[in-house]
Amino acid sequence: MHDFDEIGVPAGANTAWRQRSTEEWIQRVLRYQAEGLDVLLTGQSPLGEVLASPSATALDGIAACLLDVADRVRRHRLDNRDPGKWDADAKRSFLGWARWHRGHAVDPRHQPEVITAAGWQSMRWSRWNTWSATDRRWTVRIIDTTERSVEQTAADVGQWIAGARVDFAGGQLSLAAGTWTTAS
Repeated sequence: MHDFDEIGVPAGANTAWRQRSTEEWIQRVLRYQAEGLDVLLTGQSPLGEVLASPSATALDGIAACLLDVADRVRRHRLDNRDPGKWDADAKRSFLGWARWHRGHAVDPRHQPEVITAAGWQSMRWSRWNTWSATDRRWTVRIIDTTERSVEQTAADVGQWIAGARVDFAGGQLSLAAGTWTTAS
């Protein structure tokens, strides 16, 4: 289990940096995969970026999950976690990014330009940019943490992981190797 930001986040990190870093993480995950290990990577990279990363097709499988929370609770958590850090514009931006993630999680056609417009030129958007919200390959589990304790949320994540492992073992994972690419 790793957090995306373990690699460090430079000042001025942008979309292209996040996408290059996602590829860096996929390279690390491939090394774990070679050892027979599963990886849970937490962070802010949406499914579209993961799928478009140059090495994504080398993964044995991909399962995506969005941990979400109501905006009112997100604001409260930001204020409590980092008092004084978040001015009104920064909060609006952060909440906008969260709303975009919600839309992207259920529909690949939800404002794709948010991640494609200023993205890293090595990304392969054609792998998924023709998919619709009803395409079974576009599967993102959404776990709403709004009224959940940390322990309850951890249990929800554990159940999601167990389900993804069962799906993978049974050949039912929607993003298993060789079954999801439309173009490279």
